[in-house]
Amino acid sequence: MPDLRHERRLGGIVAGVDEVGRGPLAGPVLAAAVVLPKRLPRQLRAELDDSKKLSAAKRDALYAGVTGCAVWAVGLADVEEIDRLNILRASLLAMSRAVDGLGMSVDCALVDGSQKPALACRVECLIGGDGLSLSVAAASVVAKVTRDRLMAEHAVQYPGYGWETNMGYGTREHCAALRRLGPTPLHRKSFQPVGDLFDLLEPAI
Repeated sequence: MPDLRHERRLGGIVAGVDEVGRGPLAGPVLAAAVVLPKRLPRQLRAELDDSKKLSAAKRDALYAGVTGCAVWAVGLADVEEIDRLNILRASLLAMSRAVDGLGMSVDCALVDGSQKPALACRVECLIGGDGLSLSVAAASVVAKVTRDRLMAEHAVQYPGYGWETNMGYGTREHCAALRRLGPTPLHRKSFQPVGDLFDLLEPAI
């Protein structure tokens, strides 16, 4: 279970940072930055964990708890940026935007993974950070819930792809809908099999 050992080791004001949405065929990549309060509610301390290990209901409850007591912000990179920059650079851009959105100076950003976003503060990477650090776990929950809700909204705009349940990932349902309905403006052209479908729709020169 995650704890605050890394935050204490780093000292000062630490923002946990995590992203979600690198793998989907559609939708943005989204990151969250969270600065936890000095006195973290006992329930959050006991239940926060890597968002992938939590049920949707538990994530929603923890999201409410974190956003109600912490300083937090989200940042995203849209589909055009993903296709233009590549997914890694777009993910780092989303992280930078999340930290910038906090509206406060932090001494260190504790980032899940092995790649450092460009930030004005010190950056420390922590592989598997969402399972080790409470700040990063909180960021993983905020990022996951925010992106899931965004994809559910997009599912209303573009019905038939199942985004309200698959969140844009390449499930069998989603891939079948891609073949049947074709790609939308929210599909990533740089990802396969989406790119092949876009090529088929473009007129020959």
